Amino acid sequence: MPAISLPPVPYDATADRPDWATLPAGLRDALAARLGGHPVTVRPAGAGFTRGFAAVLTGPTGEPVFVKAAALAEQRHLVDWYAHEAAVLARLPAGLPVPRPRWALTEAGWYALALTAVDGHTPRLPWEPAELDAALTAYAEVAAALAAPPADLVALGLPRLADLARDDILWWGEVAAGREPAPALPPWAPLPELAALESRLPAYADAAPGLAHCDLRVDNVLVDAAGRAWICDWNWLCHGPAWFDLVTLLITGYASGLDTDAAFAGHPAAAGAPADAPADALDVTLAALSGYLLTSAAAGPSTASPHIRAHQRWSGEQALSWLAARQGWT
Repeated sequence: MPAISLPPVPYDATADRPDWATLPAGLRDALAARLGGHPVTVRPAGAGFTRGFAAVLTGPTGEPVFVKAAALAEQRHLVDWYAHEAAVLARLPAGLPVPRPRWALTEAGWYALALTAVDGHTPRLPWEPAELDAALTAYAEVAAALAAPPADLVALGLPRLADLARDDILWWGEVAAGREPAPALPPWAPLPELAALESRLPAYADAAPGLAHCDLRVDNVLVDAAGRAWICDWNWLCHGPAWFDLVTLLITGYASGLDTDAAFAGHPAAAGAPADAPADALDVTLAALSGYLLTSAAAGPSTASPHIRAHQRWSGEQALSWLAARQGWT
């Protein structure tokens, strides 16, 4: 089993968000009107890598809602993400462990989206095996439901993972060709093999049926008091294979010292209907993710979160280490 490695900052403390008191008064009043009065408690979301407002608000009635909000002018990309997520969540099949949209409003130059509040916590690292099992079980439900997605969900015009890979994920080939600077790599890392492996991802993704979450990380999972896991943050849903999501989730499982090879191979998203993962799908995805994360980490400061580059570097190192262990690179 691999040695345990922890991220530089816990995943539930990565966000740098505005607090309730700094929101425009008009927006606070509009939210209070929806809540039946100004919130009695405001529980900010510590996880995430954006600067949007995000918190569980509990009004005088005692019913909590999870609210995301962003400024229309300064944070237009977040506004678009939140509105798209609301459309996706409203169309996901019933019964899945996902939040659902409650209402949305625009006030004082801000857009706010309210979702059902999940009374849960971000899984702690290293993963407790029971919590990782719960997350894998929840994702098995999701993957099965999205293997043949509803027509109204597909009608949203979702992107294709193959296109996202070609446009933004595959970087080892660019580094090998001298078109991008090389991130710091251990001497044993074979750049030509990394580039060759990642280059297979678009064709694999194009051949796969169904939809993938495309951003399935530990900080997009909540575990409730009953031990059930919930899958959150649905703004990157795309046409692609469920096994891609499985890899993005299991990188932190590898860093937790767990047998992630077995977890991947035995999961329905990789070994089941409607299509098994290609034999080297895990290695291909690890190669692609390691390149994406390590080159992103070397890109300089980001306005999204003060911790995003350090987390990208750590995650990329874990992906590369897992791949190296599988390939026998030393």
